[in-house]
Amino acid sequence: MKKLFLCLPLLCWCFCANAQRYQQLVKRGLEQMQADSLLQAEATFREALEVDPLIKSNALLFQYIGSIQERRGEHQRALESYAQGLNISSTTVSLLLCRASLYMRLDNHDRALADYTEALNLEPNQTEALFFRAWLYSQRRDYKRARVDYDRLIKLEPMNEKARLGLAILNDKDRRPREAMEQMDALVHLFPRHASLYLVRGGMFLSRKQYELALVDMNHAIELEPENPDCYVSRSQLYKAMKKKKQAKQDAQTAIRLGADPSFLY
Repeated sequence: MKKLFLCLPLLCWCFCANAQRYQQLVKRGLEQMQADSLLQAEATFREALEVDPLIKSNALLFQYIGSIQERRGEHQRALESYAQGLNISSTTVSLLLCRASLYMRLDNHDRALADYTEALNLEPNQTEALFFRAWLYSQRRDYKRARVDYDRLIKLEPMNEKARLGLAILNDKDRRPREAMEQMDALVHLFPRHASLYLVRGGMFLSRKQYELALVDMNHAIELEPENPDCYVSRSQLYKAMKKKKQAKQDAQTAIRLGADPSFLY
């Protein structure tokens, strides 16, 4: 018993020293990440993991390591790191969001949907998860569920332009043309300097064969962003529908000069 009491101060000192060393390494690793010293940052985080392999905050270290691996294009290794972090703490929402985002980029929509759903089970008002799950549902033509997520997100963030635009596009696909157009009119009113909104609304007019209204919107988009190749791609497609081949060709050439993919034009 006497030996145990003698060892207690030493044990406390070792614990405090390890904790301090761990914190120092994490801080250094974050600084190296900010400086884009990615290899050094990963090595530093792994050193911290060795100092205290059982602490729950290691879940975040695996998140940082996964993020570094993503930036290096090592996608499979990044997924493995995120999984290791979630094995330590399955309720860390930031880890779920990181993995879901990577799954999205890898076109693994089923896995992304599962992670966003789990994140929302933990945090029902998580706005990033709501937006991307709504988009994924829309891609599956599950418009009812997509609309629920968009509506919830807009209630949380009434000025969320992407959510409002996503809902308008969803309604247009879901055979609610009047509702979709009303929502686009509201968006253009709220964000009158955003060329992309005029292109979307112009595209809706084009699909309805309201060519003159479409042309007004696309001309205005070009006035706002004259160096945006998407504007010329859209107007070229409109001119084709209007049987104005010369103007369509001119816009196609301008779009390509500004960096557009020719496959979208011919």
